Amino acid sequence: MTGTGGDVLAKTRRFSRPRELVRATLDDSDVFLTAQGVHDRLRASGERVGLSTVYRNLQLLADDGEVDVLRSEGGEALYRACGDRHHHHLICRRCGLAVEVSGPGVERWAARIAEENGFVDVTHSIELFGLCASCAAASA
Repeated sequence: MTGTGGDVLAKTRRFSRPRELVRATLDDSDVFLTAQGVHDRLRASGERVGLSTVYRNLQLLADDGEVDVLRSEGGEALYRACGDRHHHHLICRRCGLAVEVSGPGVERWAARIAEENGFVDVTHSIELFGLCASCAAASA
């Protein structure tokens, strides 16, 4: 989800090979990854990138609105490259598969609740967790 100010920053940042490697790793994943997970994938592919470099570049990508960030139940940041339109995620609790979903009903509900309570400039983030069809079939 692209932020309001991130677009300008993203366009003015100099090219960084580590940042491009981190972005490419997220682009190739259909699950949310921890910084350690990104680092592990980079190392497995032969790249020599330090964990602190991965953390720093994930933060820059998040600041620029190029990746979505959510928190695991344990509070760890999870990252995923996502589209630039507003959306929510449906995430498998077992395998981590993440699917972008739109929720027009949620958007209308959020706007109505904000208006009823006199709030303006409201944002929200909704993540839905369950079992994907493959994991549900495997556990049946």
